[in-house]
Amino acid sequence: MFSRFFVRRPVFAWVIAILIMLAGVLAIRTLPVGQYPDVAPPAVKISATYTGASAETLENSVTQVIEQQLTGLDHLLYFSSTSSSDGSVSITVTFEQGTDPDTAQVQVQNKVQQAESRLPSEVQQSGVTVEKSQSSFLLILAVYDKTNRATSPDISDWLVSNMQDPLARVEGVGSLQVFGAEYAMRVWMDPTKLASYSLMPSDVQSAIEAQNVQVSAGKIGALPSSNAQQLTATVRAQSRLQTPDQFKAIIVKSQADGSVVRLSDVARVEMGSEDYTATANLNGHPAAGIAVMMAPGANALDTATLVKSKIAEFQRQMPQGYDIAYPKDSTEFIKISVEDVIQTLFEAIILVVCVMYLFLQNFRATLIPAVAVPVVLLGTFGVLALFGYSINTLTLFAMVLAIGLLVDDAIVVVENVERIMRDEGLPAREATEKSMGEISGALVAIALVLSAVFLPMAFFGGSTGVIYRQFSVTIISAMMLSVVVALTLTPALCGALLSHSKPHTKGFFGAFNRLWGRTEAGYQRRVLGGLRRGAVMMGAYALICGAMALAMWKLPGSFLPVEDQGEIMVQYTLPAGATAVRTAEVRRQVTDWFLTKEKANTDVIFTVDGFSFSGSGQNAGMAFVSLKNWSQRKGDDNTAQAIALRATKELGTIRDATLFAMTPPSVDGLGQSNG
Repeated sequence: MFSRFFVRRPVFAWVIAILIMLAGVLAIRTLPVGQYPDVAPPAVKISATYTGASAETLENSVTQVIEQQLTGLDHLLYFSSTSSSDGSVSITVTFEQGTDPDTAQVQVQNKVQQAESRLPSEVQQSGVTVEKSQSSFLLILAVYDKTNRATSPDISDWLVSNMQDPLARVEGVGSLQVFGAEYAMRVWMDPTKLASYSLMPSDVQSAIEAQNVQVSAGKIGALPSSNAQQLTATVRAQSRLQTPDQFKAIIVKSQADGSVVRLSDVARVEMGSEDYTATANLNGHPAAGIAVMMAPGANALDTATLVKSKIAEFQRQMPQGYDIAYPKDSTEFIKISVEDVIQTLFEAIILVVCVMYLFLQNFRATLIPAVAVPVVLLGTFGVLALFGYSINTLTLFAMVLAIGLLVDDAIVVVENVERIMRDEGLPAREATEKSMGEISGALVAIALVLSAVFLPMAFFGGSTGVIYRQFSVTIISAMMLSVVVALTLTPALCGALLSHSKPHTKGFFGAFNRLWGRTEAGYQRRVLGGLRRGAVMMGAYALICGAMALAMWKLPGSFLPVEDQGEIMVQYTLPAGATAVRTAEVRRQVTDWFLTKEKANTDVIFTVDGFSFSGSGQNAGMAFVSLKNWSQRKGDDNTAQAIALRATKELGTIRDATLFAMTPPSVDGLGQSNG
């Protein structure tokens, strides 16, 4: 008999259990941690810029040209595009769940290269980028000046120059959305003066390109040279222009009489921001920001930790008065969600052990199934690592449900051994061997039946299948491991620990046994009474089934429950053609409302004029509101959903803009917001 081997060799059973636990401990150290499994399908983002073009021009000359080439891609689900009035194009190509993101990126890159020859020359010069990343933001970094001495262009120039490239190279980062730009030399041409000198804007552009270049001036004494040459030197020519005065001296045109027209004669030259499309503020202070988007398959917590570590390195080098804030950080909610489920897991273990001790009423008998709990749970983590899964709220929730199931096998073994010892007077070892001969087949059968219930969930497809698959595999793994423990370690412990004991008739356990006996007798009488009234009981059963069906039909349905993630996003859009001044006034009203009416719930509010999820332009804007900790927002009126509803209702009265507030999506990568 299989179990007899372990009853007679308990050390071998302990070795197996220790190996299972060791595999689980090693797996916990390496398993990624997240709120949910990697549900979002992989996506590849195509970005292009056509400076000065309208949204309609972009759609016709850039977006449609690229989209026409996006055919024949393996496992393509769909693609969506946005052509904005600021000259930017964004196309997101989404693939089926399970597609290799690297392969998808290569295929999209090849298709884009086929379309590049048909794109406008300005677009080809600025380049078309193809990168794999999720569409939703993992976190937003905001750099602001709390002294208000610096302007938003000053801050954005420092941010882009110092932090953009290092953050883009962090492992797990897919792409960055920068709310700001570097400094550039801005040339404001005067149409009247251009006309007086018979010049076109293209003439000015050509002159700047020709005279602002980096050239190699050569080398003195380079080989081959004469034998008399005694010195070699590299000639350096100052060709790249750095200051406004140097640009002003550029010769745009030479007259027939020998006079020249310089850039300062037809234009105003100054240092300014390369792009004024996006203007950021944090709690009313001038700011700039970078939104971090994960690469497909990256671990959220690890990526955020690496990004914050890199930011901390730069924080020591920041100019005086600059500070850092995180108006959006998805990882905080992920950490709390996982911690809450882990706490529930430990509470379930304690509760199960207490219930076992209450009914078994023997410390040794309780210890045996209690030992099975950590062995099985740690072994389940090892199985998760084997399948490439993660520690998330769903796998942990499956473990919580499995606790009650996994101790059943050990309890059955213990109770049957005690019954044989009590009824037949056999010693613990002989009773254990006889017990395992009676119930080993039943234990395996029960595990197979329960596994058959959850096994079909492992074969669901799509994003829903990812969730059900990890849940199913976790429970099945726990059930299989519980049978292994019940057939190996539990018999060994029973043979070594159990002893003959008398039933409790006094004290707490005696009183509990008498109460339980009366309850059991009363239940038996009611069951017998129900058997005599079969028609009535079947009618009651039908009513219960009907009530359950009605309740299920009435319950609202969703892919995943909407939870308070501690963040709100507000999108405001003005009529087409509205200027940045009007947008800034709407932004000021939004900021004032959150910092006054919702002051008790608001931590920081980060606003970006010129950017929104619906497109970019002077008439658009977004606000990212980070709420205070959940412990400081008690009550249903202070949840993120309630605050978003109030914001939509009260800020919706602003007549110059269409405004609505929303909460983040339940799963990162599946849309930009809930709803």
